[in-house]
Amino acid sequence: MGGGPAGLRAAEVAALGGALVIVFEQKPSVGRKFLVAGKGGLNLTHEASVDEFARHYTVAEMDSDSALALWRILLRGFDANALRLWAGSLGIETFCASSGRVYPMEMKSAPLLRRWVERLRGLGVEFRMRQRWTGLRSEKGLELEFSGASDEAGDSEVQVVRAGAAVLALGGASWPQTGSTGIWSSILGGLGVKIAPLMASNCGWECSWPQDVIERCEGRPLKNVRVSTGGECVRGELLVTRYGLEGGALYALGAALRAHPRPTLSIDFKPDSSPESLLARLGSARHNFLEEAALRWRLGETVNCLLKGLLRDSPPESAEAMVRAVKHCEIRLEKSRPVEEAISSAGGVRFEELDESLMVRNLPGVFVAGEMLAWDAPTGGYLLQGCFSTGTCAGEGALHWTTNR
Repeated sequence: MGGGPAGLRAAEVAALGGALVIVFEQKPSVGRKFLVAGKGGLNLTHEASVDEFARHYTVAEMDSDSALALWRILLRGFDANALRLWAGSLGIETFCASSGRVYPMEMKSAPLLRRWVERLRGLGVEFRMRQRWTGLRSEKGLELEFSGASDEAGDSEVQVVRAGAAVLALGGASWPQTGSTGIWSSILGGLGVKIAPLMASNCGWECSWPQDVIERCEGRPLKNVRVSTGGECVRGELLVTRYGLEGGALYALGAALRAHPRPTLSIDFKPDSSPESLLARLGSARHNFLEEAALRWRLGETVNCLLKGLLRDSPPESAEAMVRAVKHCEIRLEKSRPVEEAISSAGGVRFEELDESLMVRNLPGVFVAGEMLAWDAPTGGYLLQGCFSTGTCAGEGALHWTTNR
């Protein structure tokens, strides 16, 4: 159930194995969030090796070594190379950018989705749109309950479908307008399944900017910075917004930021320069350190404006203090933006509830895939790869369950 990449991939795997497959989707069409991802060029995956790839995933209440081992297994079942070959089988050529990110040559998601749906229909997969999952019973075999609009007045018609197995791939809680509302958590929770709270991931964070920073810096990027929090450090780009900060460097620190109620972000605006070299370049400066640094260090307009606003009440009184301000600019973050605005969500069905095929141990025949699972990853190809890999695992598990009973 669910017409996102995880659900469609599970349907494809099961159908290729000869199963009769029905995809239930509450929206009028499938792949809506997939199409949203395509607006940024559709970053399908990343060229990193399986071991390096697996390091980018965190799992709720699982230590890093255990999460690494889990994702090595999931990725080896359908890795980045397999995903590129799969896209190629649909006639979608891909390329690897200098960043290691992999995109379709057309930089669009619609052609891939269209050909994918055509393939699924050719495999006999049936699509039932405007069907919202509302319940599950397993006392007398697996029975799934759906609610759909039966007429223009919006009257609800409930239907019960018997199935040999079911793959739940209903998304997390980000971009609810695409169908990923997270409502499923109350259904599974009511059935005794343990679920980690759904939280915003790959999202902006709020802080209190001085008004002049907002007026002069809003919408401007902070390029090539090193950002750290809670012992984690990444290099990348940030974007100054009216409410705080956005950007890939921030997204990569999501798990570390969420670990603290009000985390502090440390920004190094000159990561390629040592403190000693910066001190030397300040030379004989004895006052107006910010102006001298902006000129001699080539800080750039956005960094200069940001520092002026942040240091107005306590301007640096020495060259050493100026170096600290540029190499360790600390910003107190207040909270993340709402999950509805986030690119993805963390949290979901805990892996302790699942077996190695992603079947819920206490709900035989019910498998879970995609963003419903309690994993998290930054942008860069890791999110879609995670959906395809878990969708493949769940699809194979459902196929095996139905054909070996």
